[in-house]
Amino acid sequence: MITMGGQAQVVTFALDGLLAAGETIDHVLVLHFSPDSQRVLRALQQLSGEFAGGRYRGCPISYDRMPVETNGQSLVHIRNEREAEAVWQFARDTLAGLKQQGERLHLCIAGGPRILALTLTSAAMLQCDHRDRLWHLYTPPEFIAQARDGAILHAPPEAGVRLVPVPMAPLGSYFPALRQLSQPLPPTGQLTPEDSAFCERVWKQLTERQKEVVKALAAGDLPQEAADRLYISLKTLDTHKTQILAECRVAWGLPEDEYLTFHFLRERFGPWLALQGRDRFPTHPVDGTQPQSRVA
Repeated sequence: MITMGGQAQVVTFALDGLLAAGETIDHVLVLHFSPDSQRVLRALQQLSGEFAGGRYRGCPISYDRMPVETNGQSLVHIRNEREAEAVWQFARDTLAGLKQQGERLHLCIAGGPRILALTLTSAAMLQCDHRDRLWHLYTPPEFIAQARDGAILHAPPEAGVRLVPVPMAPLGSYFPALRQLSQPLPPTGQLTPEDSAFCERVWKQLTERQKEVVKALAAGDLPQEAADRLYISLKTLDTHKTQILAECRVAWGLPEDEYLTFHFLRERFGPWLALQGRDRFPTHPVDGTQPQSRVA
């Protein structure tokens, strides 16, 4: 898997480097932003020519491209925390699917904006194992200018282009519970009976305000967004969240030292609330007052 902005040579330089090192590659997956961008579209067209007929420079290597999406829409940039979170989930789901197929992965993070590389690396730490490799593509500055926009797709040895291994701790292998907690739940219609029962049990223990906190986080709000929606401070929301997660720990029978975050509420309660028809918000704070500035 290779991240790409609008520079096709990032993909070909990385692949050439892996093949030269004796790695066996049978499939290349290019992660990119919206093809509506002319630079991205041109780069993708160049790559299609390089992989014509399912072969790359005579080797049987297939090629797929995957636009980074959120809510079914291709992203053009990562401009805020919500989009960064969506890209992280996208990378997590993509890597999890590949690992479930038993794939050994080479991840190259040289192309595209830095935040795309950071989110992919973060997701890889949970989903990848010791067989997988993370790479940075080093291209000398003077050669970058020559190769820009795919002017050179295959670097000669004297150009100094090389792959640099990036140390990566596969935390999901060391601590399987972290990987399990990061996994998305099945679609709403496939919510397990056990999780439904646990959600119901927790729901009955919550105050009205705590239920509103669960609704906001389950709907996809980040903590600050949930606090703003409910007209409370982030500190107050965190207090409610801690109490809610304590109830979840009891219901699911989780050990005290197992780390839980708001993602747990999103992935467990999101499908359940939708099935129950409880995923609606009032137009004013649930205590009946009119919206005020956030307070602690």
